[in-house]
Parts: sequence; C-alpha cells; structure tokens
Amino acid sequence: MENSLIAAYIAEDLLIALPAVKSTIELFSSGATVPFISRYRKEKTGGLDETQVRAIQVKLSYYTELEKRKETILKTISDQAKLTPELEKEITACRHMQKLEDLYLPFKPKRRTRATIAKDKGLQPLADIMMEQLCLGNKQEIVSEFLNPEKGVNTCEDALAGACDIVAEMIADNAQVRSLLREYTWNQGILIARPHKDWADKKSKFETYYNFSEPLKKSPSHRILAIRRGAAENVLIWKIEVEQDHARGLIEETVIINKEALFCFELRKAITDSYKRLLSLSIETEVFLMKLAEAEKEAVSVFAKNLENLLLSSPAGHKVIMGVDPGFRTGCKVVVIDRNSNFKEYAQIFPHASEAQVTQAKKVIGDLIKKHGVEIIAIGNGTASKETNAFINEVIKEGNAAVLCIVVNEAGASVYSASEAAVKEFPHLDVTVRGAISIARRLQDPLAELVKIEPKAIGVGQYQHDVNQAELKDSLDYVVESCVNFVGVDLNTASEALLSYASGIGKVIAQNIVAYREEHGSFNDKNDLLKVARLGNKVFEQCAGFLRIPNGSNPLDNSAIHPERYPIVEQMARDRRIDIRELIGNEEEAAKIDCRAYIRDDLGLLTLNDIVKELRKPGLDPRKEFTYCCFSAQINQIDDLSIDMVLEGVVTNVTNFGAFVDIGVHQDGLIHISRLSDTYVKSPYDVVSVGDTVKVKVISIDKELKRIGLERIVKA
Repeated sequence: MENSLIAAYIAEDLLIALPAVKSTIELFSSGATVPFISRYRKEKTGGLDETQVRAIQVKLSYYTELEKRKETILKTISDQAKLTPELEKEITACRHMQKLEDLYLPFKPKRRTRATIAKDKGLQPLADIMMEQLCLGNKQEIVSEFLNPEKGVNTCEDALAGACDIVAEMIADNAQVRSLLREYTWNQGILIARPHKDWADKKSKFETYYNFSEPLKKSPSHRILAIRRGAAENVLIWKIEVEQDHARGLIEETVIINKEALFCFELRKAITDSYKRLLSLSIETEVFLMKLAEAEKEAVSVFAKNLENLLLSSPAGHKVIMGVDPGFRTGCKVVVIDRNSNFKEYAQIFPHASEAQVTQAKKVIGDLIKKHGVEIIAIGNGTASKETNAFINEVIKEGNAAVLCIVVNEAGASVYSASEAAVKEFPHLDVTVRGAISIARRLQDPLAELVKIEPKAIGVGQYQHDVNQAELKDSLDYVVESCVNFVGVDLNTASEALLSYASGIGKVIAQNIVAYREEHGSFNDKNDLLKVARLGNKVFEQCAGFLRIPNGSNPLDNSAIHPERYPIVEQMARDRRIDIRELIGNEEEAAKIDCRAYIRDDLGLLTLNDIVKELRKPGLDPRKEFTYCCFSAQINQIDDLSIDMVLEGVVTNVTNFGAFVDIGVHQDGLIHISRLSDTYVKSPYDVVSVGDTVKVKVISIDKELKRIGLERIVKA
C-alpha cells in the first residue's frame, strides 16, 4: 500500500485533514519525534497537538504491520496455487487484521482433522456438491459414486458423514460466518463467572464474581481483567452464553441459499455440527480475547494517565532535603542531598530500639539538620514510616527547627537502588543508602528521579503484569518522553536517564553528553552540543528546543524557543530597540510584538504566538505548585481505623471505578466512583489525580481481606 493510501485511511479513522496527516507521516519518515513535531512544526501539521500526532504514529504502525501481513498471506496462498483475482482483491482492500486472518483461515496449514481425513478418502467433491445446493439428481446415485471400501467408505452413510465433516470445516472457516457470529456474541453474549469447585466454599479476593452474570458488551475493563486473573489462578471459571438457536440461524441464513436443495438436510446437519464442534467455543474464545484486548488497552491507558500525573506532580524544588528509608530491626537509613541533588552525608539510626539508641538517633538527626541546613525531610512510606515520622517530628519540635516532614511514596526506590544506573551513579554506596537518596530526590524533583525507574515498578497501575507487555512498555515510554519534554531538561544537571528521554537523544547520546560534561565542564551554549560524539545536526534539531542552560551565554538557551528561531527573536528585539535580555521575561514589551509582521514561508502565526508566549515567561516550570499531606499521628495500622473516621490521604492510583488513597496504615483504601463526589462523576479522572491530597471518611473495613472503603469529603 502506498503511503498516500495509508494517509487517507488514517485521516478517515482519526477525522484529521489529509494534508496534515501526510505532512506528519513525512516528518516521521525524516526521523522527527512526536514532541518535536507537535511543538516545532505546527505550520506543517496545521497545529495538531501531541495527542493527535501520537495517534497518527500509532495508526501508521498498525497499517504498516497490516501491509506486511498481507504480503505474507498473499504469497502463502499463491504458493498453494489457490489465489483467485477476487480473493486477491479482497485481501488487498482489507483494513482490519481480524478480517484479514479470517480470509486466510481456509488456507492455513491445519493439523489432522475429521475433514482432512474425509478429504483423504476422496470426499471433497461430494462436499462441493452439497455446497452447490442443486435440486436435480438422485441422492443415492450421487453418493454411491464415492464409495471406496479400500479407504473405509463402505456405505452411503459413511460417505455422507465424511462429506458433512468437510462442509462443517468449510463453514467454520468462512469469513462471513465468523464475522456474523463474532458480532452477535459481542453484542448479545452474557459473560458468566462462577467459582472453581475447589473455591466454592472459600473466601477470596474474587468472591465478587462467584455468582456473576452481565452482558459482555457492558462489562468494564477492570471486571474483565479480574475475571481473567481469577481464571488464571484457578479460582474462577468463565463462559459466554448466547442463544444457540439464533446463532445457528445466522449460519443457515448465510450458508443455505436453496432450501429445496437435494442435500439440504445434510447441510443443516453439518451446520449444527460446525457450530457445536468447531465454532461456538472458538468464537467464544475470540470474543473474550477481543474484550480482553479492549480491557488491556483501557488498563494501559489508566496506567499511562496515572504515570503522567505522578511524573508531573509538584516538585519541592531546590531545597536541602534529608531522605529517610525507615525500618525497625535494621534501623533507618538517613541521607542528606543539597539543593542540586548532590549526595552529602549518610547516617544510620535506630529510633525504635533502646532508650540510649533513641537518644543517639535524636542527636544524629538534629546535628544533620543544623550542619546542612535541612529544609525538608522525606520519609519513605514503607515499614515503620508512621513511627519514624512521629519520631522525627518530635526531634524537630524539641529543636525548634523550621523543617517540614513529609511521608513520600517510596514505590520503586528499591528497584532503582539495585539498578545499573544507581551503581554507576553511586558505586561506593550500599543499596539501602541509594534507596534513601532516591526518596529524597523524588521529593525534590519527582520527574528527574522517577525516570530512572522502570515505570511498571512505580506502582500506579492495575493488572500491569497481565496486559500485553510490549504495548504497555511502548505506552509508558511515550508518557515518560512526553512529560520530560513538556517540562524541559537542564542540560548541565540532568542525569543520563533524564537526558535519554529528551527528544531525539536516546541512551547512547545521553551517555556521550554526560561524558562530555564531565570532561569539559558545564555547557555554556547549546551550539556546544554539536561537539558531542554522535550528536549531529539532525539530533540537534530534534533536541535543542527541549534542553535548558540557565545562566548560559545566550539567554534564549534557557527557554523553550528553538535555536532555529533565535534570529526572529533577535529581530523582534531590534525592532523594539531593546537588548534581547530586556525582552525576555518582559510581559509589557512582549505584548507589543505584532506577530503578523514576522510571518515567513516556513513560519506562521502558530509558532510565532508560541515564541511570544515563551518570551513572557521563559523557562517557567509548568508543573503544579508544591503541596503535601499530613497523616494522622494516631492512625498507624488498619486496626486503628473505625467507621466514620475522617482522615487526610494521598491519591496513589486512579482507575475507572474509583481512586486508591494512602491514609498512612500501609494499606490503601478505595474511594469508589460513586463516593468521589456529591454529584454525578462520569470519570474519576475528572475529579482526582495521582498525587492529590484528599480528605476522606472511612465507610467500611474488612481486616481479613485488608480492604478499606472510603468516601471523599468534598469541600463546601
């Protein structure tokens, strides 16, 4: 398929103007990235946003794979000498992978079946006669011609039975039949779940589905994934029920074109056999897998939304931070990082042991606060977090220190601490120390630290180990890339991991940038990037606009304005008769710029408006203002909870059915979607995001299954 035809399909699918789709595909072909296209090539795309550009990329990949599959299928059928002009035309015009596989099904190599055995007995011609549905002739005489005792066809009944087996398989391989049954099962099927016999009288996390029945089409993604998980753990059994007579009727309407045909009775018999033996279970499985694919897509989308909100959560900023990885038996690992995230000092304390050790621990914390001017203390939310929080708050109170103490989600810190990146960053430090550093850094700048951790380990998704791992990785990598480029990257302080997500850079060039920085010192001008190994003009074009150099030789290097547009900005400053440094950040002067005066063939109002917007507030961090949650000091475990108790918590995960909230008892509670607001909520994402601080009321407690039901208290 030519690119122009693929572009037309994409434009139709996404309801985007064809010229914009074509231009976007051309940009992808030249090696451009989604962030670069959406931000710096708006004239070519007609102002498509990042979501639309990404959608084009996904569709382009789908249709490219579809074309490859078509080539393989056409060659396979042609090698069998069975490719007719009509079939070739139908395959070539196909736009859906499922339909393509249906068309290929009759030509797929098969294991030995009842139909292949019957074909070996020479009964294919008899099956063809049945399918022709003629009225003339003597049935007995026609069938008698196919008797062959040497091949086991001794009677007319043997011949008819074998021919019916062939017809049944032909029907089961018919693309139209399969499509009709799939559609009927999808629209009218009832999903039923029951407990496995070994679990019928046992309590489990799947007991909601012990007596479950719901129209498949209406079943939400989390239920489908839960049922699949329950079946995988041998707790649940599922099936999809349809009205079988209606299903057989659909097949008859498709296959039987002559109700007076000589072999109509046998044909109906073959249809019944085909449905019961070959089609019903196959279609049931296919439809469930279709629903699973839909559910997995939704689960990946949910994970991606949560990850985006977490990565873009508000940073504490350039503060001196103490990070504490809490523990009882092994003590607490304490580190201090400076305002630029550099590790300064480590200590181990035992605040939950003997009186002497508690006294010593207080002294260590107090001394570290004074020595380094600690402004915020970040405590991981794992084992002993509440007790450690209470201890440190006591130290702060006794020392009259103006220090904030915040409990931080430590999910993934242990993964990072044992990673290759952590070893490379801190080769002489123990894994526990690296974990404490990660806890401190993720408070200082969540994005900069969390990019070092595999997204799946961060813990903001559900069923992430059950979904398609390649699709999950692709989606999450895109989210990380999008967030990094949305915020921008400090070229002189960014880690290798953070740099690798900047548009066009990747791991190898990120390593080269860090190596160049270590050898030559900080970058003073973006043009110096061209001296970095393997960073040529194309990579520079893709990445330069997303990198920042504070206090560099060119003030524009600390903005989101692309270097290719610096001459235009310089012209704007000359026209205003002011120095460029006086223009940057000057709202009054920027407001006087007439963008229409600077329109060029390759530069339109969309980009010019972006330039002026950036001139007004250059290098502004787009993330929300820093906020934090204060957990109750009296509530430390699920046993401390009681109904109607009101608490403050942090949203850790958002799903289509509600939001999970950390209330400081080492077990997240659930606010069901119906309890998120006192008005109708269509989607939880309209109300809360990962990282939000919320006030909740406890409405249910199940200590055995460790389930906590919450209700969000909406501020008046």
